[in-house]
Amino acid sequence: MISKETLFILSLFPYLGFLWFISRVKQMPRLALYGFYCTLVFVGVTIPAGIYAQLHYNQSLANVDWLHGSAEFF
Repeated sequence: MISKETLFILSLFPYLGFLWFISRVKQMPRLALYGFYCTLVFVGVTIPAGIYAQLHYNQSLANVDWLHGSAEFF
């Protein structure tokens, strides 16, 4: 069975393809496009925050309130 980490990494490739495709569609509203890109930024921020929480506090990101709140701010 595929681990959840591997599945998550593999899911980024179709999402990047989706972003590439919708960024070339002229009818795509800019605000929606920015929203999809912000989702990628959110993932880029929460992954390192989760790793830091696990290594530094030996807790999941959801259990370290200040770090979780900071990551969710994005």
